[in-house]
This record gives sequence, structure tokens and C-alpha cells, in this order.
Amino acid sequence: MDERELWRELGQQLRVDAVRASAKAGSGHPTSSMSAADLAAVLLAGHLRYDFDAPHDPRNDRLVFSKGHASPLVYGLFRAAGALSEEEFGTYRQLGSRLEGHPVPVLPWVDVATGSLGQGLPIGVGMAIAGKKLDRLPFRVWVICGDSEMAEGSMWEAAEHAAFYELDNLTAIIDVNRLGQRGETMHGWDLSSYSRRLEAFGWHAIEIDGHDVEAIDAAYREAEGTSGRPTAIVARTVKGKGYSKVENENGWHGKAVAEEAVEELGGIRNLRIDVAKPEPGSAHRFETTTASWPAYEIGSAVSTRKAYGEALAALGAEDGRVVVLDGEVSNSTFAEIFREAHPERYVEMYIAEQQMVAAAVGMQVLGWKTFSSTFAAFLSRAYDFVRMAAVSRATLRLCGSHAGVSIGEDGPSQMGLEDIAEFRAIHGSTVLYPCDGNQTTALVRTMGELDGISYLRTTRGDMPVVYGADVTFPVGGSKTLRDGDDLAIVAAGITVHEAVRAAEALAEEGISARVIDCYSVKPIDGATLSGLRMPIVTVEDHWPEGGLGEAVLSALAASGTEARVVMLAVRELAHSGKPAELLAAAGIDADHIAEAARALVRESAGVS
Repeated sequence: MDERELWRELGQQLRVDAVRASAKAGSGHPTSSMSAADLAAVLLAGHLRYDFDAPHDPRNDRLVFSKGHASPLVYGLFRAAGALSEEEFGTYRQLGSRLEGHPVPVLPWVDVATGSLGQGLPIGVGMAIAGKKLDRLPFRVWVICGDSEMAEGSMWEAAEHAAFYELDNLTAIIDVNRLGQRGETMHGWDLSSYSRRLEAFGWHAIEIDGHDVEAIDAAYREAEGTSGRPTAIVARTVKGKGYSKVENENGWHGKAVAEEAVEELGGIRNLRIDVAKPEPGSAHRFETTTASWPAYEIGSAVSTRKAYGEALAALGAEDGRVVVLDGEVSNSTFAEIFREAHPERYVEMYIAEQQMVAAAVGMQVLGWKTFSSTFAAFLSRAYDFVRMAAVSRATLRLCGSHAGVSIGEDGPSQMGLEDIAEFRAIHGSTVLYPCDGNQTTALVRTMGELDGISYLRTTRGDMPVVYGADVTFPVGGSKTLRDGDDLAIVAAGITVHEAVRAAEALAEEGISARVIDCYSVKPIDGATLSGLRMPIVTVEDHWPEGGLGEAVLSALAASGTEARVVMLAVRELAHSGKPAELLAAAGIDADHIAEAARALVRESAGVS
């Protein structure tokens, strides 16, 4: 058969496979797959450059299904490419199968998990930036988007960044099938409503019939030939295309259709596509030098946010794979120190936290070690991207600065008080909270080698250096800064210094307080905590829910350790004020710690 007939037949094969997989599973999204089948068929057979035997080859094109619910189409493509056997294809949505209801990277040809809509295009932007700015390879990034998800603000963050960075290696294919989950989408089949907005953002937009294979091919060729800006192909399609019972009918989203559709679609096909291999070339590598790591004198003062920036610059000198992204606050997070040292590996993400995290996810697919920073409070805006990054088995390194009430006069809108809880809840995450410059430096260096999602919480103000530059801080560990037998004060970050001052005051009264710095909030040092045989005061510049105190309680419960625990945390909405005033008002300064300790010692002694 000729090329065009092959594309048409492959489109029908993909529709049949979507029906077969979903019918056997009894669930799935076949109609959403059927609308994009022709778009996917022409891409696989005519334009994609990908070595299925070497999925991690940096020269490969990247294919992201932002509309991850169309997973039967994804798996049908892999079957057509010879990557999936018929036997495995039949395990769709079964327990233990690699073919999940929405694609995840347990399959080597899936780069990222999708299904939380509005994420594929932002991630694709990160991949495309990596291709142009970092790897400097001619691969293309193809992102198949749903029309419903174009209502997500994150898609427009992506649109703006793609145009700003002139990502002519990025093509968004928008499957405008008119119908969402519960009915018609916001714009129905009004293709110009999408194309006009994208053009206003600086994209080249092409409107086509998404079932005309010749028009699809021409659009892809036009995209490949466009320079200086990304391309969006806005394709009018029909949901459920090919099966008359469900074509353009509402109420069929997320439902299997009867296998009788196979007959109407012309029966099972077993076309095998020899997918073109990527263009020759090798990824760019940045030069490295001997790093000059910062070392702060004990007794001096430095903010942990500044120590973060200085440590990043050192890590970047030592490791050419380190890339830093920031949300237009680099003069506050001190990521600017890295930018000044390694400008080619710094990517400004502006005030777009979702896009910042998404870009980091895309870049790490290509093997780059990303560090992303903004205020701790603003990372909450990108939380779903972090959650999905964990589903993607991605490695992200995030830094949230300006944590807690201790930031002072800027007030509660800028105070990160939920971040420890947020990041503790992420599957497989690591949460680190340093109290001085040397500890920060060591933890940044450690983060460079960690897998999974790691989060570093930094503080705005200068704090005393209490550790030497040669001290090690293993993940899952803690440090005992002061011994004592009457009670233990467990702290992290800024409250470590308040705890030490409280312990010094208590010592003058004859109360012996042990001070434990739990810099590793997750995993926490359960062995040290379960070994305590004394009352415990926990103190944190964070809400009580999900923070250090509850991490300590969980560790004690896991070990079966019985202990009287008093949790000091921020419990009232803060106001503007001096840092010391706000710590006192929240009840987490040295005086309040000492007061809680005295009461706890009296209680333990049976004295009222």
C-alpha cells in the first residue's frame, strides 16, 4: 500500500486496538483515543524519530501524551512499533501489568506520567529547552494535548515560556474533539479560539481536519520547517471516530465500547511500523572545574538561603549536569549566585511555579540534575506537578526559601508554613531543614546524588554557624547539640538556635535538656528518637499539622516508644513584625521553649 493508505490503515488499527484493550479491561478511554488515532498514526509512521531499542538515547524525539487518559492509543502505538507484544497488550489495566490506566514510566518508552491534565505541554517545554539550550541536539518534542485541558492555566504558562524561549523544536498537537467528560468543552469546535490565542502568545498555529492524513502530514512538515517559534496544530476531530454508535455522542467518555465496533472499523490489523531512527549527533557536555566549596567559621552568621546559592555554584563547577531554575526570585533564594557562575545552565522561569517544576521534570528525563527554587509558600501552587513527578519516578531537587513566621515584616502571604507537611506527603520524598551554612552546604551536596523528590527548606535571616565545615549530615540522621537527661528538645532549622538558648537558660535552673537537631525531617532519625527515655518538646516554625512534631510522633509510634510529647508550633495566623517578635508571638522562641520544658519537668516529677 502507498504511504497515505498506510496512514489510514494504521489509524484504523489504533482505533481497533483502543476498542479491544478497553473492552477486555471493561474500562478505559477508547473514544478519546479514537479521535486522535489519525494524528498519532501519521506521526509514528511519517515523522517521529525514535529508537525503541534505546529509549534513553538523548537523540530521540520525545513524545508526550498530555491527554494521558488516551492510554489505549499510547499502547497501540507501542504495539504498532513492535515494542509491545500482543500478549502484553491484552493485560491493559490488570493488576501487575505495565499498561496502567494512565501511562507511567514503568514502560521505558514513557518518559513521564500523565493523566493529571495540563501537565504534558509544560513538561514538553522543559524537554525542548533541554534540547536547544543544554543537549544542543536536533530532536523534536511532540505533545498530544486534549482540548479540555486547554482550560488549565498551566497550559498557558507553557505557551508563554515556549514562545519566549523560541522553542521551534516543540510541536503541540491539540485534539479538538469537542466533548469533555460531562459534555461540550468550553470552545467546542471553534478552532480559531485556540489558534488566535496561541498566535497572540507567539506561536505558529495551523488549523486542520484531524482525520485528513494528507493535511496532518502537511502540518507536521510545516511545523518541522518553522524556525524561531513553536508550532501548534489545532485539529478538528470526532470523539469515537469510526464507530457510528458513539461518534460525536456525549456520555461515552471513560467508558468501554462493545467489541462489535471492531467489525465496523474493518477488523483487527497487525501493521508493523519501522519507526525512523534519530539523527546522528552527541549531546553537549559542559566543562567542569575543581569546586571551591564554601566553609563558614563557627560563630559567624549566614542565612541558609545564601549558603544554598553558594553551595549550588560549587556543585555546578564540579558537576556539569547541574541545572538551576528559579521563579524570578533568584536574588532572594540566592540562586543568582549559580546564575552568575554558570549562566548557560541557569533557566529563568519567571513567576510561573507550575512551569518551573514541569520544566525540571522534562529536563531530568534527559539526565540533567535540576535544582528549582522559589519561596516555600509559592511551591504550593505547583504541588500537583510535584505529586505527579513522584508518580513519574522523577528526580527533582526543590528549595523553598523564606519559610516560617521568621521572615518578618512581609507578613503571612509570604510565610511558608505548610511546606513540610506538603513534601512529607509526597511518595518517597526527602525533606531537609538545615540550621546553619555548613549544614546547608553539606545537604545541597547530598541532594545532588539523591533519587526521587528532595526538598530543602531555607530561612531568610542570618543564623549562627554551629557546625564545622567537615561535619557530615547523612539523610535520615540527626545531631545532638547538647546532652541532657531531664527532657529532650527536638528542633530543626531556625528553632535549633532557640532550643539551644532555652537549654542554656534551663541549665542555670538545674534542668538538663538535650537538644536534638532533626535536620532530616523525612526520613527522620527514628533510632535516636525511639531511644529517648524522657519527655520531649518539639518546636517548629510551621503549622502543627504535618510538620516536625507529627513526624516525631509518627517515629515514636512506629517503634512503640511511649513518651510524653509537647508540640510547639505556629497556631495562629501571623502578622507583620520583627522576626524575634513573631517567633515570640507564635510561642516558639527560647522563652516559650523553656517555659514548656519547665512545665513538662514538673509534670514528670508529679509537681503541680
